[in-house]
Order: sequence, then structure tokens, then C-alpha cells
Amino acid sequence: MLEQMWQSFISLPSYLLDANKRIYLPYLFSAVVMAVPVYFAAQLPQRSMRGFLQFLFPKNVWLCKSARLDYCLLVSNVLLKAALFAPIVLTMVPVAIATTEILEWCFGQPLHLPWPESAVIAIFTLMLFIVDDLTRFLLHLLLHKVAFFWEFHKVHHSAKVLTPFTIYRSHPVESYLYACRMALTQGLVVGLGYHFFGTELSMYDILGANAFVFLFNIFGANLRHSHIRFTWGDWLEGWFISPAQHQIHHSDNPQHFDTNLGSALAIWDRMYGSLIKASAAPHISIGVGQYDAGHDSLTAIYLKPFKQACLTLLPNKRVSKQPIDKLD
Repeated sequence: MLEQMWQSFISLPSYLLDANKRIYLPYLFSAVVMAVPVYFAAQLPQRSMRGFLQFLFPKNVWLCKSARLDYCLLVSNVLLKAALFAPIVLTMVPVAIATTEILEWCFGQPLHLPWPESAVIAIFTLMLFIVDDLTRFLLHLLLHKVAFFWEFHKVHHSAKVLTPFTIYRSHPVESYLYACRMALTQGLVVGLGYHFFGTELSMYDILGANAFVFLFNIFGANLRHSHIRFTWGDWLEGWFISPAQHQIHHSDNPQHFDTNLGSALAIWDRMYGSLIKASAAPHISIGVGQYDAGHDSLTAIYLKPFKQACLTLLPNKRVSKQPIDKLD
């Protein structure tokens, strides 16, 4: 266990070089580039390189206590997951095998369609992206709508400021659920792919990441958790969740609670009725209910959700969401 924890710890710097991680350096760089027009559009008395850097890295955001906790959580969550969850997380292989067996039982022998390799790769890549995005939406919806699970997801929403490191502000229980979701998603898609196309399955990737995921991340995914408001316009925001739309998801305005739950695609929110476009919410502040003011230490972040989640199982337990202060 200690060896596994150590290996996980020393792998942290590699996050900057891994296209499957949100803080991959090119993703961060593209976010900086996309922040340039936002800076020039801002009503500022003068503009300079120093001013741009101050715009990117305001001290009241990056040095806020909430942000400092996010930096700590990046490290502590990696260690906890390596020590506790790695041995018991659901894996893709049994799900893929079960999927192929169910399909064979229901529909007969696998089809193994003799389609061109390029078509098979394109379909498999698209299937992975769409099913992954749909299951992310469904789990996110569950985390918001079921009081027991909300207490764990509330850790993420208790951030009082947003930085790219807020993506790592999550409770280990939520991380475990997302890891199982990934195994289910990949197993389901691989099982479907085998039934239709056989074992010759591969995806289009860019530097090791699903091509669609790479493109989504390179076009400003890190601005989603930031103070920089970047919109894509009403039409495009009907199809894809923009950085500004995800910031609305973190708003402390009760009208914005449980909205824009999608990760990349906005179609799931459109179908569910939870989509809000950036133009409909030009001014927001970040936060959740006042009951969450206690998420001010690592101990509280890790232990309080267990207590609160158990309380939700009691009869007549109600959860309210009232605004809290934006900064500590």
C-alpha cells in the first residue's frame, strides 16, 4: 500500500504532461490564450502585460483559503484513492464481457460487420465520447438530486472561488463513484463495439486522449473553473456547455441550482430542462448553501459529508440551499 501511495504521489507532476488530465500544459496554455480577448473586452483604464497577469492571477482568488484547500486536496485525494479505493474499484473487463454475453443472449451471435477500419474507429471513438458524456450527466444529476449523495458532491460546490484546480476538489466517495462510472461506460461501449465490429477496436486519439475529449479540453475547459467568463454564444451553448455556463452551475443564486449539469454536451440539459445559457445569467457569485460554511479544513471536507449524509436518511430531513459569502 505504501509503495502504491508513493508511486501515486511522485506521478503528480506528470499530470502536466498527460493529455488525459485537465491540467495538461497545452490545455492550460489554451485557456490563457482564450482569456486574452476577455481581458481586452473588460472595462479597464489601461492594459499591459502586468495587468493581464494580474487579471489571470488575482490574489483574492488564487490565495483564497478555499483555493489553498483545493491544492491540498489534489495531493491528499491521490494518496487516499491509492490507499483505499484502487483495490476495489470496478474494472472495465467484467462489464465488457457481461455486455457481450447479454447481447449474444438477446440477439444471437455477434455481427462483426465488415465495415472499413476508418469507419469503425470513428464510430467507436464517437460512441465512447457520447456514452461517457451521458453517464457523466446522469451521475452528476444523481449527485445533485439524491440528498445522501449531494452531501458528498457538496464538497465540490463548497468552493468559494474557482481555479483550474477546483476540478480536484471532490470527496473520495464521489471520486469512487466516477471511477466506477468510467468502468461501466468503457465496458459497455467495448462490449457493444465487439458485438458489432469484433475485436479490432481502437479510437482516434490526440496525444493519447480521445480526440473529442482533447478538442473539448483545448477549447477552454480550464476556464470552466475560473473567474474568467468566456461564452460561446446562445446558439453554440445550446449544444455544448461553455465555461461561463459551468460557472453558472456553481452560482449561489437559487435560480441556478441544479442547472447546466452536462460536462461537454448541452443536449442532456436541454432534454432534462436544466439548461441555462450565459446570456440569461450575466452576473453570478460562487457558492452553495450557508449550511456548508463548515468546509473550511481537510478534516471537515473528508468527515462532515459522512455525518450529513447519514442525517439525510432520517425521516423528514430537508436540505436547503441558501447563499453564502463569496470569499473567506
